[in-house]
Amino acid sequence: MKKLSILFILLIALSISVLAQDTDTKKDVEAIKKVIQTAYVEGLQNEGDVEKIDNGFHPGFKLLGIGQGNQMWEYPIYTWKESVLTRKEEGKLPKKDDEQVSIKFLNVDVTGTAAVAKIEFYVGKDLRYVDYLSLYKFEDGWKIVNKIYYEFPKDE
Repeated sequence: MKKLSILFILLIALSISVLAQDTDTKKDVEAIKKVIQTAYVEGLQNEGDVEKIDNGFHPGFKLLGIGQGNQMWEYPIYTWKESVLTRKEEGKLPKKDDEQVSIKFLNVDVTGTAAVAKIEFYVGKDLRYVDYLSLYKFEDGWKIVNKIYYEFPKDE
């Protein structure tokens, strides 16, 4: 009977530990979604709000793309922010209704302080990209550190 009681106590302790980890993961997923929505969608894409961009992107962020053959290119966040500021000065930001970017989260995978989010990227109602955003959790929270993507072919 004593062995059964000890086993029962161990099972309860293990269950509490698993539930606590699951709660932490859910909090991280929500924090990641908020960073992506605020910094990437609102700040970078729709509003041109540099403060939102700076709060959600790590200064070492790079967008990686592929070119012809085996070529790759990279676009750092400071260059992307310059482009955003230029578009804002030209009156192209903030975006209007049918130009607004929205996203749909397909998956957020978190392991400790590393995460990857897979999202659908819409302009208006048109699905344009699937983005893969990598994030790290720093002392001041989750930051987007990298992006790769797939662009859907344009209808001709």
